[in-house]
Order: sequence, then structure tokens, then C-alpha cells
Amino acid sequence: MHQLLTLRHYDHEQIAHSHEHAQLVFGLSGQLDFEVDGRGCQVSSLSLAVVPPGAHHACASVLGSRCLVLDVPMDGWLQQRLGHHADASRRLLDKPGRLQLDQGQGQLVSWLASSPINDEVIGQQGAALLLASLSNTNPLAPASLPLTRIDAYIDRHCAHPLQVADLARLCDLSTARFHARFLAETGRTPMDHVRTRRLQLGRQWLLQSRLPVGDIAAKVGYGSQSAFTAALVREFGLTPRQLRADR
Repeated sequence: MHQLLTLRHYDHEQIAHSHEHAQLVFGLSGQLDFEVDGRGCQVSSLSLAVVPPGAHHACASVLGSRCLVLDVPMDGWLQQRLGHHADASRRLLDKPGRLQLDQGQGQLVSWLASSPINDEVIGQQGAALLLASLSNTNPLAPASLPLTRIDAYIDRHCAHPLQVADLARLCDLSTARFHARFLAETGRTPMDHVRTRRLQLGRQWLLQSRLPVGDIAAKVGYGSQSAFTAALVREFGLTPRQLRADR
């Protein structure tokens, strides 16, 4: 039988594949950006990602991550090793998600990570203990994006060019993963949000100051007054002059 438990190091190079067996990835140190069947999560200490059999998954870590990985055998190993915990483990392994560990489970993971897990007895029994301890643990939804922090960053830098990668770094996500998460949570793309945020700030400057329209346009990242005016009309249906007349 192949080794069930392995220690692995991940870096910024993305790994993307699938395999027929289920897999559990336990965070030890660092933060791992993980995606399973289009669902994203972050794996760090006291958490893990569940990869069901056949699920496509991808992962990378900008600053590096160390994990304990459990490759679950496909045969009757669950029933043989886990007894009455086997059905709960099957349900757990069938659904992608992120799990939070309690302190006892975290201590078990840490102990195994420092043990000779290439020893067949320790590897087999350690894997069984991990799965049994998770039999009543529920998956957690990925944490929501820090939208308030993202808006504050846009506000501070709106006079300068902004890219999706700039916002993704705030969340420790890849650009592609951040784009997908942002679209799913807000219903708009990151750059659509940046554009709207710029115009909302521009509208506030128009209503709350006497600055020339051209100066306000530059403050919110528009290269010309005409481009700013056209964008305001598309967004609010009013020109700068009309906005100020209505205040």
C-alpha cells in the first residue's frame, strides 16, 4: 500500500490536477490558496481542505506553505480501519470544502507531522485517527472577501492605475481566483467595481467641493475632463454641471 501521510511544501508555482482517490490537506504553517471544483478556500494552521475523488483542484502559496497530506485509499480501507466512523468519513470525503480543526485535532496533526509517518503502522493508524476525529466536523464556507478593506484601498489609490492583481494581493489570492470570488460575491467584476467606486468618489467631490471638474477627474483616475464627464453621464445620467446644480 502506498504511503498515506506525507509532508509537502507548496510555493507560488500553481499545481493543478485530479486523482481518483480522496485527499485531505492539513495546514501546518503559511497559507495555501486552494480551489476544489471551482470553490476556493485558504488552508492554514488548524484548517484543512477536502478533495473528493476525481475533483479537479489547484493550489499555490505566495509566501510558501507546509502541509500534512492524507491520501485516502480507494478500497475497503475506510470500513476496515474506521468501523462505525466509516459512513461519516465517506460523507465528509464526498463534498469539497474547508474544515476548521479544534485544538485537540490540531495537536494530533502536529504530532503526526513530527512523527515517522513513513512507518507503515504509524501512517496507517495516524490516518485512521485523523479521519475518525473528523467524523462529526462540518465544512466551513470560504471566508468572505474583505470588501471594506478593498474599498479603502481603491479610495487611497484611485488617482493611479489599478489592476486586479493589486486587489488580489490584499486577499492573498491569485488574480484568477480573486476575480472569480469577487464576481461570485458581488455580482460584478473587480474592474467594474473600481470604475463605479471612482465615479462615486468623483460625485462626492463634485457635491462637496468647489474644485474644477478637471482636477476632480484627475483625483479619481480619469485622464481628461471629457472622459470623466462621459462616464458620469453613463453612471448617473447627469453631467458634472447638472450634479452640482442639484445639490
